[in-house]
Amino acid sequence: MATLTSPLPSTLTLEQETNPWEAQAARFDYAAKKLNLDKGIWKVLRYPAREIIVHIPVGMDDGSIEVFTGYRVQHSVARGPAKGGIRYSPDVSLDEVRALASWMTWKCAVVNIPFGGAKGGVICDPKKMSQGELERMTRRYTAELIEFLGPEKDVPAPDMGTDEQTMAWIMDTYSMHMRQTVTAVVTGKPVNIGGSRGRREATGRGISVVCDQALRYLGMPVEGCRVIVQGFGNVGSNAAKLLYEKGYTVIGIAEYDGGLYNAKGIDIAALTEHRRTAGTINGFAGAEVADKHELLTRSCEILIPAATENVITSLNAADLKCRILCEGANGPTTIVADDILAEKGVFVIPDILANAGGVTTSYFEWVQDRMGYFWTEAEVNQRLDSIMIQSFIDVIRYSESHGVNNRIAAYMLAIDRVAYTTKQRGIYA
Repeated sequence: MATLTSPLPSTLTLEQETNPWEAQAARFDYAAKKLNLDKGIWKVLRYPAREIIVHIPVGMDDGSIEVFTGYRVQHSVARGPAKGGIRYSPDVSLDEVRALASWMTWKCAVVNIPFGGAKGGVICDPKKMSQGELERMTRRYTAELIEFLGPEKDVPAPDMGTDEQTMAWIMDTYSMHMRQTVTAVVTGKPVNIGGSRGRREATGRGISVVCDQALRYLGMPVEGCRVIVQGFGNVGSNAAKLLYEKGYTVIGIAEYDGGLYNAKGIDIAALTEHRRTAGTINGFAGAEVADKHELLTRSCEILIPAATENVITSLNAADLKCRILCEGANGPTTIVADDILAEKGVFVIPDILANAGGVTTSYFEWVQDRMGYFWTEAEVNQRLDSIMIQSFIDVIRYSESHGVNNRIAAYMLAIDRVAYTTKQRGIYA
């Protein structure tokens, strides 16, 4: 299979290599060139349609006023309303949000659901804020963006540092402004106020499905298939749980505050219960302590980075010993690392396919809210499995027919779909 010839300069600083917007744009350019994309459509799709910056005054618990900076970037609405999460983190930047919005466009197109891409974020440390402070910040952020949000405009969802409660606050704030309850304005809500069954586990479930498909495609058995998961938040923990239940051997878990390793396999159900009671994976008796960075380079069949961007770079890519890299996080692998992994023959399941289970089930939630009729968890999971399997097949076919790696195949498939719709609609002037 052809390697990706890096379209970035040959000598890069680590800061340039790990800039998510530059990485996304370079991959887009490479895929667009392979498609012989019309130059005008190329320009339209390369940049976000709208970037919004808001400065949010919030009354803190101690009586002081703090001003937080927030973003919302809408990359494309060609195929439907913009769709994408909101993250609360000290590391949020406009370039990061731009990249994530673009990835959402391509992700929605890869799984062929009728959304464009968006992303939002607020620069803050949610771990250092009270529930009341987070609620006031969330409501003011929503109010500042009110004219840009809506079931037919832009539908947010949870991301790093946000959760079901955050979405409930956004839905309520939007509904108060609209003077009616509008459940379809966000997804990832609690089930009792319009959330979908199966949404919380959806990203992890999608990862487990594409891992199944990769093993089938490569002729590898589930029995004895060793898995290492980096990140034990919503995505990583659910992926580990579902793979463990399917008979995979999860031998390593890396978290922000430590790592665990057991060559015979970690009991994920027991680890989940330990983390629930202890608040950390540390101290778990069923595995030995391991360095969280070194775990990425241990021998395994499947490595799942499921935390943040840029964990696999030119500094460690050559040391990876996995057969399959399944990207649970957005942008975990830099473009320079891609070249190294291609040379090593690592089978990469790219983020815009691997972690698309979350947005797919968010789409189901949006549909259910608009119908006012809700499916069982079994129905949600059956529909999700079907879409993830077909999307995996579509990407592999594109890879084989165009002689490119899986990541560029996924980009080409997505860009082709969005470009086709954009040309059909034409340019309004």
